[in-house]
Amino acid sequence: MSAATPAPPKPLADDLTESETPMPATDSTTLPVLVVGATGSLGSKVVDELLKRGKNVRALVRPASDASRLESRAVEIARGDMLNVDSLVAAMNGADAVITTAAGYTRGGKNANDIDTIGNANLAEAAHRTGIRRFVLTSILTSDQTPDVPHFWHKKLAEDKLEQLGVPFVALRPGAFLDQIASMAGDPIDKGRLMWIGKTTVPLTFVHTSDLAAYLAAAVDAEADDGERIDKRKRSAAVADACPRRKAAGNCERRFAIARGKEQERASGTSENGH
Repeated sequence: MSAATPAPPKPLADDLTESETPMPATDSTTLPVLVVGATGSLGSKVVDELLKRGKNVRALVRPASDASRLESRAVEIARGDMLNVDSLVAAMNGADAVITTAAGYTRGGKNANDIDTIGNANLAEAAHRTGIRRFVLTSILTSDQTPDVPHFWHKKLAEDKLEQLGVPFVALRPGAFLDQIASMAGDPIDKGRLMWIGKTTVPLTFVHTSDLAAYLAAAVDAEADDGERIDKRKRSAAVADACPRRKAAGNCERRFAIARGKEQERASGTSENGH
């Protein structure tokens, strides 16, 4: 077992300044953002981030699922199922944007594969039919390089389907979720030290779900190109908007730096062989 000690935190972007503020609201922000996967761990954090930003939020919730927590926060509930494209069209009608964090492979069950394939294709089709302004997909780092890993490759196929149908989308490709690591030695963020099995020369690619939720929420209005597929090698407008001020972004960047420390050091060198 090797120990990965985080390098000193560095800003995610050198050009962020104290004067930067989030993008001003536009008329489209009065329309709701539909969150697919809103009852899940990451999706619920995305809902929180959107509400903090003053967004109206609509959540796609399966007919048998409990939506009481969302309802208590004045979130509009749209009952539907990813395997029923008509229900998705109904859920997206009148929405400005869509953020999906849904993943069948994490939930398991007999429909897991269908959710990650047919379900994601249905989301793209519904977004195409309803003219969604921005579709934000939670993808996976290196999904385009792993055809033999089904749940990675399915994300790449979801990206391709959105592009094929001409849906204005942004795909965020995070690594593994740092706060979901089972740790017998205490919280690695509090300790500033992560114990992990592997080679010390291989950079870690973890991300904290709270940070990722902020990036996903920010991507709704970020000045990103349609069809942009963002992994950790790229500085995105979504990241800049999620952490608009260096001082306010300190905690966000500090947690993210645990996963990014060595990668940023390599990026500043002569070769770019990290993520």
